[in-house]
Amino acid sequence: MIANDMKTRGKGGAIVNVSSVMGFTVAPGYGVYCASKGAVDQLTRSMAVEFGPCNIRVNSVNPTVVRTRMAEKEGLLDKDNEFAQNMIKRTPLKRFADPEDVINPILFLLSDKAAMVTGITLPIDGGLAVNYV
Repeated sequence: MIANDMKTRGKGGAIVNVSSVMGFTVAPGYGVYCASKGAVDQLTRSMAVEFGPCNIRVNSVNPTVVRTRMAEKEGLLDKDNEFAQNMIKRTPLKRFADPEDVINPILFLLSDKAAMVTGITLPIDGGLAVNYV
């Protein structure tokens, strides 16, 4: 595990795990996926506690659907995909993420500007996790 190598080097550092907004919520047919992302989030918190004394920060980003070739291949960007349209409807910003929407927060969390940030799971979801009525 990279964290152990970082600990051995003794220079601290930062790790950002990539999870999903599905770690915060559920959807029919996505049970195993949601559980796996919840596990990534819990691992992030556990690693933050374990490696924090070594000045190693561990965080997670939790994006919504990201406009990638994989999302396109899975049909998540199709106008007739009911699951995707329901997600957009429940998202205050009314769109899915572009890759840069995920990259920029990761770069922040890896930077010294986030020197006091560890153990968080950061939704990058246009407000989907707010669960408003």
